[in-house]
Amino acid sequence: MLIAMNKLLFLLILPLGLLACGRETYTTWSCLDNSGSKSAMVLKKAQMQFQDRQYDYCGSLGPVSYFDLQCPAQTKDSSYNFTPDSGKLISGANEFQCNAL
Repeated sequence: MLIAMNKLLFLLILPLGLLACGRETYTTWSCLDNSGSKSAMVLKKAQMQFQDRQYDYCGSLGPVSYFDLQCPAQTKDSSYNFTPDSGKLISGANEFQCNAL
């Protein structure tokens, strides 16, 4: 009886899990640079879309996520680093303050 109930529960939950796997997950951010110029950024799965370019996710070190057109051997050498908790996006000398929409 217990085995039959476990099988039934599994069969009821499995489709819900499969539906969740197919969902597109993304977050849109509004980013301001030091001069007050506004740009949109979208984090979608393992990619960042920013200023008409698409960057690949290269990895994370602590709370910072790294993105680049082509990931370097050392994650920290990526062209963009983003800290979601603070909304800070940095690329070289350029710094953006981003807020989730």
